[in-house]
Amino acid sequence: MKRFVLKRRYFQDGTFGTLHREDGSQVCVIAERGWRNNLPGKSCVPEGSYQLLPHTSPKFGDCYALEAGELGVTRQGPSLRTHILVHKANTPSQLQGCLAPGVDFGFVGNEWAVVNSTAAFEALMHELDGQPAFLTIVKD
Repeated sequence: MKRFVLKRRYFQDGTFGTLHREDGSQVCVIAERGWRNNLPGKSCVPEGSYQLLPHTSPKFGDCYALEAGELGVTRQGPSLRTHILVHKANTPSQLQGCLAPGVDFGFVGNEWAVVNSTAAFEALMHELDGQPAFLTIVKD
């Protein structure tokens, strides 16, 4: 099973990080909401280890979902946080607690963002190939 590490940095307007393979090579960059005490829909998820599971979202189609029961994150509930997805988006304000991959960091309007989210998302989906994986989130 593939393993990935997300190395995060926290800012007032969002959380930004780099996603790495087990060998340390970078897959993409990631944008998330800022840390708001794990508030559903408003905060990035806590640091820790998660399963990355294939998921079909009514809104985003085929994507991946995070799950870690011990951290209160499940795909369907009941839990503190549900439907934490990896899907296409550029800015933290476009997210409700999910993770958005990008090719690089930049600005969209006046907001810090990831750019070329569609290309990064498609590359990540290809790399995951519909298989479950592990994701560890750490502070960089």
